Amino acid sequence: SSFLCRNFFSKRTKELKPAVQSAPGWKLFGKVPPRENLPKDSKIIQQEYEARTGRMYKPPPPSARRKNIEFEPLSTTALILENRPANLPAKSVEEALRHRQEYDEMVAEAKKREIKEAHKRKKIMRERFKQEENIASAMVIWVNEILPNWEGMRATRRVRELWWQGLPPSVRGKVWSLAVGNELNITPELYEIFLSRAKERWKSFSETSSENDVEDAGASVADREASLELIKLDISRTFPSLYIFQKGGPYHDLLHSVLGAYTCYRPDVGYVQGMSFIAAVLILNLEEADAFIAFANLLNKPCQLAFFRVDHSMMLKYFAAFEVFFEENLPKLFLHFKSYSLTPDIYLIDWIFTLYSKSLPLDLACRVWDVFCRDGEEFLFRTGLGILRLYEDILLQMDFIHIAQFLTKLPEDITSEKLFSCIAAIQMQNSNKKWAQVFASLMKDNKEVDKNHSPAPKS
Repeated sequence: SSFLCRNFFSKRTKELKPAVQSAPGWKLFGKVPPRENLPKDSKIIQQEYEARTGRMYKPPPPSARRKNIEFEPLSTTALILENRPANLPAKSVEEALRHRQEYDEMVAEAKKREIKEAHKRKKIMRERFKQEENIASAMVIWVNEILPNWEGMRATRRVRELWWQGLPPSVRGKVWSLAVGNELNITPELYEIFLSRAKERWKSFSETSSENDVEDAGASVADREASLELIKLDISRTFPSLYIFQKGGPYHDLLHSVLGAYTCYRPDVGYVQGMSFIAAVLILNLEEADAFIAFANLLNKPCQLAFFRVDHSMMLKYFAAFEVFFEENLPKLFLHFKSYSLTPDIYLIDWIFTLYSKSLPLDLACRVWDVFCRDGEEFLFRTGLGILRLYEDILLQMDFIHIAQFLTKLPEDITSEKLFSCIAAIQMQNSNKKWAQVFASLMKDNKEVDKNHSPAPKS
């Protein structure tokens, strides 16, 4: 408003005659008294000062300023070319020449940096355009060729290679759903049934705090309330930088619904920390009912079931299989970890529980999910080895505490190209045995041990 007033008065004062310049003015909320002292010109102020003090202002001699310069100094860099104040000794010719040389070098270095940055920006833009073009052309292939002929084309070499490069976001959810499958035969109607049960349970918990008032098969009210409280707490921790999952965000209630419905669908598993990240990623790529169907089927896979049920025996088999390929691919780092007794559970549990969606940037985690849906559980452990390979040189310099801290919170600048080139270099073969064969042999050895240690039959 003050700006408008100033504009208004500056225009008006040009129009007014000198006789009426002292007339009352106007401000936004009423009149203002007439101004007794009008703004003075800077020359008038200077003349009054000289008359009062008897001092005359003398402009600096022409020699005090540089001649034939193209620009005035706009930063401290250019101050090196300025002459010294009159009360100090003047620069020598040698010093002035040296300063000119230093200044020219600084300008040349700045230009070099600017050119380098411009080339870098251009390169990034070219890569981005290329990536967008690849995504657009891949999307056409997925939509027109692959998805209509899914069963016949999904296992072909061409499709697998295209899949490795990352799925176009527009078809990602559809491909994930098809790849995960629906062995549990869950329908959208079944989801609505379990969601309504979850809502009834939330309502009953809000209406009563007595354990005797609400009875349900299996778990106690206290356990179920704790589980529901954990869901609420975990939702606020899920992708905290994305407002959409926070309270009041558009996907907050949706995430709550999917997780709540799952606890009713699988009371034997219940809610486990980490599930919210998996459900959130699915919600970002699928409609509500489809996200629940994919979520339930994904968590029903042997690896996820072992971890979310906290089946220690099965989890140890997965860790043992991981270490077989760890030693095969990264022997130096494997021995380094062994020297500190640093076991895979310290870093792998969090990675597997959230399918890397908490540990990696979201776009990179989605690309890991792409290939995980293609290759199954093996790719989760291959990704873990890829991360270790990527940071091998750094990890070899660290002790136990720093390794654990580093792997718990990976660098945020990790890029898709670097990680996937490391993953591609990991060989999932040991003594001509693939992941599934190594894991199966570990399971067989375990059964043999159990058999040998079983008590002898009574006579």
